[in-house]
Amino acid sequence: MTVKLLPETLINQIAAGEVIERPASAAKELVENAIDAGATRIEIATAGGGKSLVRITDNGCGMDSADLDLAVRRHCTSKISETLDDIRTLGFRGEALPSIGSVAKLSITSRRQGDSEGSQVTVLGGRMSPVRPAAANCGTVVEVRDLFFATPARLKFLKSERAEAAAITEMVKRMAIAFPAIRFVLSGTDRSTLELPATGDDQLARIAQILGSEFRDNAIEIDATREDVSLSGFAGLPTFNRGNSAHQYAFVNGRPVQDKLILSAIRGAYAETIPAGRYPVAVLSIRLDPALVDVNVHPAKADVRFRDPGLVRGLIVGAIREALARDGSRASTTGGSGLMRAFRPGMGDTVPGRPWNAATSPSRPLAQSYSFAERPQAAFETLLAPAARTDAAPPAPEPREPDDAPASTAHHRLGAARAQLHENYIVAQTEDGLVIVDQHAAHERLVFEAMRKALDAGRLPSQALLIPEIIDLPEEDCDRLMAHASELDGFGLSIERFGPGAVAVRETPAMLGEIDAGLLVRDLADEIAEWNTAGGLRNRLEGVAATMACHGSVRSGRRLRPEEMNALLRQMEDTPGSGQCNHGRPTYIELKLADIERLFGRS
Repeated sequence: MTVKLLPETLINQIAAGEVIERPASAAKELVENAIDAGATRIEIATAGGGKSLVRITDNGCGMDSADLDLAVRRHCTSKISETLDDIRTLGFRGEALPSIGSVAKLSITSRRQGDSEGSQVTVLGGRMSPVRPAAANCGTVVEVRDLFFATPARLKFLKSERAEAAAITEMVKRMAIAFPAIRFVLSGTDRSTLELPATGDDQLARIAQILGSEFRDNAIEIDATREDVSLSGFAGLPTFNRGNSAHQYAFVNGRPVQDKLILSAIRGAYAETIPAGRYPVAVLSIRLDPALVDVNVHPAKADVRFRDPGLVRGLIVGAIREALARDGSRASTTGGSGLMRAFRPGMGDTVPGRPWNAATSPSRPLAQSYSFAERPQAAFETLLAPAARTDAAPPAPEPREPDDAPASTAHHRLGAARAQLHENYIVAQTEDGLVIVDQHAAHERLVFEAMRKALDAGRLPSQALLIPEIIDLPEEDCDRLMAHASELDGFGLSIERFGPGAVAVRETPAMLGEIDAGLLVRDLADEIAEWNTAGGLRNRLEGVAATMACHGSVRSGRRLRPEEMNALLRQMEDTPGSGQCNHGRPTYIELKLADIERLFGRS
């Protein structure tokens, strides 16, 4: 078999298979070029979902005829010189334009500031025409027609025009969030026009353009630094959640990425605060030395690799949890909006044929059933306040306000308790409205936070194994586990090295009851190998604590005295994350007086 050099056109088509996966990929590369050129206005026009046309017009620095001649040649770029350790631009590979030109009909018209005329070059299925003069405004216009006409096999695998147009819209939104000082306009025959005016340094205003104005009212600002890595952005309240992860945006040095480490960290930060099947809303921007991150993982540049992934993950989890502890106890505005809609005529009716039933209502009294072992539970209860016990009726919250002066609490954030409805909902009056509290969900959160503090207070109770369990592992996994042995010991898991390729488990956390120690240790080894952290064990412990808190809290259907209700409100104000229960449901809904007056037509 003879080795031969492939033709240049075929080489570019092979490269295009990685760089240009769909019309959105081509649009992304061209928008990145416009941003790198210093554009402050970028217009994107599409037709046929981007398969028939993608046109990018910008007011950047432009190119002269010599630059145009090189721009459509493979591995020609102005963005890097000799090293990949200091990449400060979105593009750097020099593959996008020749890859697009090899599979489509490409035309580039550009003019530099100060030049008397512009220049134009066309590439048709990999065949480049000579550069010629052309009339042009300052900036660049790149037009891509009939994408993948030169590679019909790829064309068959594209989705519908509507799906491809939606992918381009999502790409533009991500770019717009990353660069709020740039005006973006997305138009075409296959869509309604999307115009995003520049917002300067006000990133929250740009995010509100993309995610809606509700996000502004339900966002918590993030600003944290650890070593040489800084994190900024906004995280939504736990009760402000969505049905998928499409509303999670991550940027590394201004580059939009979809990195599994970052998404996993966001999920971990919201653990025990988001309902199952729901996802938080977050926009996070990471800044670090370009030498500490590798963006050259894949030609699409959507994945990155951090030199210290454990540091980055810990920063994200810690910063979000700190922000939620600081400001996450407030209720999302969506609860009040839903309450307003329910009070409107015709909106509060129950579903036909589905009358309210106390036996099936979410606020019914819970049965005394447990999913954890009694003995480990008893061991753990020695660390906790009596509110966590389940072998007797839980005590009511300690009263803090006298019964004869409930009005004195009205200046508090959650106000003064005025009534209890259906033995489950506390109605409190605030200075500018009212609050409705789910007493079971609220107290459940308070008990869980007490348990979480107990997890941090010292070494957790453990149960010694009669015969140590020997677990065979690869030597590198044993090394990783032993590096975190002291941290695991604090959670009640005692391990020792047992030869080069095994560890001995001598004690396991009492909270977990009877467990498969081998499976637990192997899971921890895998987690440490991927994230350099053993947080999975803590997550399991917190999961058990959440179950115990649910069964050890004030029951739905229990009548509370006024001082007990006010004491519960004051504890909620002092407890981080009290705006939602352990399952992610809201613990209270706030309704402003102005909204109530609108219901009665008084404003």
